[in-house]
Amino acid sequence: MKRILLIFALLFSFATVFTSCRDKKKVDEQIEETMDEVGDDVEEAADEVGDGIEDAADEVEDAVDGN
Repeated sequence: MKRILLIFALLFSFATVFTSCRDKKKVDEQIEETMDEVGDDVEEAADEVGDGIEDAADEVEDAVDGN
């Protein structure tokens, strides 16, 4: 009986020693981080669309000047 109790105590000790104590983010922090990432993605997409429009306008201008 003592050995079984000792084994369980030893296993419990190992489990507590090797369990990670990471800092977990709160829900508010996760939402804020996700919103920031989405905002950055939207801004990047808007820049790419703007660049595409400028390129298309340049091509139209070049085509008009060529005629």
